[in-house]
Amino acid sequence: MQKHVSAICIALLVCFAVNAQQKFSGLDVNLGNLYRLSDAKTRSISPENFKGEKGKGGMATTGTGERASRDLGQKWKVSPSVVIKAKTTYTIAEIEGPGAIQHIWMTPTGNWRYSIIRFYWDDETTPSVEAPVGDFFCSGWGKYASLQSLAVTVNPGSAFNCYWAMPFRKKCRITMENIDEHDMVLYYQVDYTLTSVPDDAAYFHAQFRRVNPLPYKTDYVLVDSIQGKGHYVGTYLAWGVHNNGWWGEGEIKFFMDGDTEFPTICGTGTEDYICGSYDFDTRSKNQYGVEEVNYTEFTGPYTGFHQVIKGDGHYQIAQRFGMYRWHITDPIRFEKNLKVTIQALGWRSEGRYLPLQDDIASVSFWYQSEPHGAFPKIPAKDKLEVN
Repeated sequence: MQKHVSAICIALLVCFAVNAQQKFSGLDVNLGNLYRLSDAKTRSISPENFKGEKGKGGMATTGTGERASRDLGQKWKVSPSVVIKAKTTYTIAEIEGPGAIQHIWMTPTGNWRYSIIRFYWDDETTPSVEAPVGDFFCSGWGKYASLQSLAVTVNPGSAFNCYWAMPFRKKCRITMENIDEHDMVLYYQVDYTLTSVPDDAAYFHAQFRRVNPLPYKTDYVLVDSIQGKGHYVGTYLAWGVHNNGWWGEGEIKFFMDGDTEFPTICGTGTEDYICGSYDFDTRSKNQYGVEEVNYTEFTGPYTGFHQVIKGDGHYQIAQRFGMYRWHITDPIRFEKNLKVTIQALGWRSEGRYLPLQDDIASVSFWYQSEPHGAFPKIPAKDKLEVN
C-alpha cells in the first residue's frame, strides 16, 4: 500500500512538473527556475535602439556621442543617451504586449526631484506609476547613497536599477517629464520580455507623497487611494528631521478592506518597520576610549537604512535619512481597498511622546487589478524642492 501511494505521489509530481513546464512563460524568472526553457522573447530599449527592435541596435548615425565617434562612424557608441529639454516630456519606451518589464537601468543628470517618471499600462490615460525619479529609486535627497536590495539597487556613481516585475497585456508606455528650468541628460535601458501573461497577474503601481512640514498631531499618509484587489509590496521613506533627538517612535498602520478608526496591522515603531531596532544605533569606543553612539547604515535584500545625511554645522544643518522596506516575502494583501499611514513621534521631557512636524516624502509600491484609484496631483516644483 505504501509503495502504491508513493507511486501515485510521484506520478502527480511529474504531471505537475510537466504542466508547470508547459505554462512557464519566462515572466517569473528566479534562481530556482532559471534552467527552464521558454518561448519568451528578450528585448531591450535604449538610445541605441529606441523601439527595442530585433537586429536594429547600434544603427544610429547621429546622437549625443556622434562627435566622439566621428573617426569611427556607425556602430561606435553614436547614441548612448538623450537630452530632455526643460519643461518637456520624453517617451522612454512604448511597447506592444503582452509582456513584462524585468529590469530598468538609468542615470539621470540634474535635480532628481525635478524629473518625474510615469508608467502607463494598456490603454489607461492616467499613470499607474508617478514619482520623482530619485524617490522612485530610493534617492529622494538628491545625493548618492549605495543601496543593494532585491528590488532596487543604486550603484556608483549614480546608477539607478529596479528589478520589480511589471507585466502588461496590451501595451506599456514610460515617460520622463523634466519640470526643471534646465535641460537634463538621460542614459537608460529598459529590459523586457515579450511573453504570455497569466490571468491572475496584477499591474505594478507606485505613488509619491510629500508633506513638509507635517501638521502637528497628524499621521503622515503614504497612500489612501488604493481601490481594488491586490497586495502592497514596498515602502521608501525620505525623512527629514526638524527637531533634535530621536524621531522614529511612530507606528505604521495598514487599514484594509473597510477598516475605519483602527487598522488591521499596526507596527511598533518606524525603525521596527524597517526591521531595525533601538534607533538604528550602535555603540563603539573612539580612539580615546570614549563610548560613542552613532546611526548605523545598512542595506539588505528586503530592508535598509541606507542613507544618513548629517548636518555640517553651517548652512546644511538638517539631518536627513533614507530607508526602505520591501514586502517581497510578506506582501500585504487586500481585497477591496488599502490605506497606509505612519506617525512621526519623538520624545519630550519626562518620558512623553512628542508629535513631530518633519519633512516626510515617500513612495508606496503595490500590485493590483485595474482600474486603480485616482492619484493625488504631483506637487508643484517648489513643493518638491529639497531645501
